[in-house]
Amino acid sequence: MDAVKRSIHKFGGSSLADATCYRRVSAIISEHTQAQDLIVVSAAGKTTNQLLELLQLAEDGDQAAPERLIATCEYQAKLIAELLTDGLCVKLTAALQDDIHTISHLLETHLDVYAKNQILAHGEVWSARLLAALLSQNQLPADDLDSRLFLTTELAAQPVVDESVSRQKLAACLVTLNNRVVVTGFIAGDDQQRTVTLGRNGSDYSATLLGALVDASQTTIWSDVAGVFSADPRRVKDAELQTKLSLDEAAELARLGSPVLHARTLQPVVASKQHVQLRCSYTPSEGSTQIHRRLPKGKGAKIVTSIDDLYLVDIEFSKNADYQAQYNQLIALLAQQQLSPICIKRRPTEHVVRLGYTAEIVEFALSTLRAYQQEQPQLCAIDSRSGFCMVALVGSGVTENALQSHQFYQLISEHHLSFVQTGDNHLSICAVLQKVVLEPLLKELHTVLFKQPKRVGVVLFGKGNIGAGWLSLFSEQMHKLPEQQNVELCLCGVYGSQGGVLDFNGLDAAIVLDDFQPESFVWEQLLSNLALHPFDELVVVDITASEAISYYYPEFAQHGFHLISANKFAGAANSEFYNRVKQSFTDNESHWLYNATVGAGLPIQSSMDMLQHSGDQVTAVSGIFSGTLSWLFQQYDGEVAFSKLVEQAWQQGLTEPDPREDLSGKDVQRKLLILSREAGYDMELADIKLESLVSDELMAFKADEFLEHCEALDDKILRMFNKAKKQGLVLRYVASFSSKDGAQVGLEFLEPTHPFANLLPCDNIFSINSLWYRHNPLVIQGPGAGKEVTAGAIQADLFQLCKLFYR
Repeated sequence: MDAVKRSIHKFGGSSLADATCYRRVSAIISEHTQAQDLIVVSAAGKTTNQLLELLQLAEDGDQAAPERLIATCEYQAKLIAELLTDGLCVKLTAALQDDIHTISHLLETHLDVYAKNQILAHGEVWSARLLAALLSQNQLPADDLDSRLFLTTELAAQPVVDESVSRQKLAACLVTLNNRVVVTGFIAGDDQQRTVTLGRNGSDYSATLLGALVDASQTTIWSDVAGVFSADPRRVKDAELQTKLSLDEAAELARLGSPVLHARTLQPVVASKQHVQLRCSYTPSEGSTQIHRRLPKGKGAKIVTSIDDLYLVDIEFSKNADYQAQYNQLIALLAQQQLSPICIKRRPTEHVVRLGYTAEIVEFALSTLRAYQQEQPQLCAIDSRSGFCMVALVGSGVTENALQSHQFYQLISEHHLSFVQTGDNHLSICAVLQKVVLEPLLKELHTVLFKQPKRVGVVLFGKGNIGAGWLSLFSEQMHKLPEQQNVELCLCGVYGSQGGVLDFNGLDAAIVLDDFQPESFVWEQLLSNLALHPFDELVVVDITASEAISYYYPEFAQHGFHLISANKFAGAANSEFYNRVKQSFTDNESHWLYNATVGAGLPIQSSMDMLQHSGDQVTAVSGIFSGTLSWLFQQYDGEVAFSKLVEQAWQQGLTEPDPREDLSGKDVQRKLLILSREAGYDMELADIKLESLVSDELMAFKADEFLEHCEALDDKILRMFNKAKKQGLVLRYVASFSSKDGAQVGLEFLEPTHPFANLLPCDNIFSINSLWYRHNPLVIQGPGAGKEVTAGAIQADLFQLCKLFYR
């Protein structure tokens, strides 16, 4: 295909039902598409139903046929008149009249299948032509393209498009089209240029097929719903939107007859690079479902789906036949015809197989089976029965979730159960029942399965000063989270420098604090053990300063664990690793929260995130980011040697065990890098100029020797202090980033009235400039270090994470 990067957007009939809908779609296209994207459309509103009714009336010789055609024409003409002005209105009205004459002529001839298809195709042609004209009128130049010019197939119940030929034809069509292209869905052509319709759900299939033909990265299907919900929201009012599904989960849901997703729609996705997004054209800002090309990961059902009218087709083979061979041949035939059953019940000893089909396709299946029966005498009997319904659970790992399986069986056992089937791919459990009113069962299943508290396991790495503070806080606060967030928290692992303890039955935080008896461990084995956890979600809390642990972050994500970290190494790592960590958590639908890495409990990152998501852009960040350095320079007056203050700070626990971690400025440098990246700037640690207070000679000493030699700091600090004092200024250690001037960390002379000059001991201060806070920056000040506030930041992240579990 050509090198142009295109996306596909598909709009269904309900999205184009009237003039207001067309205008809404035009606004969506303006906001969400690029100049050379492809837009696939269905027939507007009920146009296809009107044309089908017209064909039926004509076949019956009913005199109402002309009236039906006039009504259809009036509906289309009204859309044109309401949407277009002047020349475009005249042009499309004339084209509509020509089409009506063509349809009238076809109705007077023998209506073979190709003539009927030609008449039906007008619905999509009218939509494409009108939308392209409306976009052009709205200063969004667009062309309409009839898909019969490139989609090539042969007539069949479920036509299969020749992708190789279609790709070449489409490339030729697009050579001369440089604007947005509005393409007809649902229709294709055969090698004699006759119209072939693509069958059930043909427009959605057209969209993803088009995405495959142009190597699109994403296809967005806009309809009257925002995507896939945990249950049908029309029947279960508290159903929640599923924001992400794996392709396998989506395919399983489609196989089970979902009204939102169709199996044929996903077929072209499997062999292409595209992701699929489902969105609502009526409320485009209210969320969506993203279907990702990744392995399904999960611990149970995400969705309750159902079919009200299910038909069971019993097929009996000859007792003399090789049952398994005949069964395999039959299933392969049905798959080839795209008529795979929703559910299968086998009785090998009786040489009988029972297939489940929706009312929509049961006749197609029966006609195929009867044709097969004529060729295969060993297929003895075919019998179909109505009066059944189906309820199913869908989600990765649902068949291994003992609790959910038990709850499901308990609830369905209260009804007349025909049979239960578990999916071969472990993605579904399906129950076929004698027909009942499904709403009460669906509501009860949804409540029992999805509204129960989520069981959340927590594993802590880092049982030092801050880790101990968090364990104490967790012990005090853990009862509040279940009350507010509908979760059950279980501290199941604690690890320190000497080893750790893992117990999925739970650990008492207070006992761990008083009597910690660690065992040594090997990382690979620990990860394997953690992967076997029994919880709905597992959260890893990293309060260490270990670079080695940060290297395991991508593996945490790949196992589906969530991460809360105060550890700065990953956030300040090289871009390649930092982006890999971020992408790993995104790809695996896990969360990484690290608000405690900068400012401890101060709302720095959350404030920047709020600005970014509200449409603002952060342009500069500066401040005093180290509580230790803040205290040292607030206390220093030139009378007491700087080295003496360093020793006092160390004795009071205000510094790291090795004070050079603070005095080198590297910790401040990492914090500034984290904030710069949070503001959306692609930066490396080397991009930040660093003025260390520690010379290379001092860095060469062992940690326990440093304090004996730190008087070497005194001369430089005193000299800088006196220089500032002569100018009526004060000396502070400042971090600053500006999108214009770059980033630096080091000593600065400030006016005594400067906000950075007068802080309480150990306070941090952050000044954020943005497009909105250009002249008057947003300033956040308070304790930026310490056991209590850092532990509080970790706890706040845990609270926020638990909220995310219900999105």
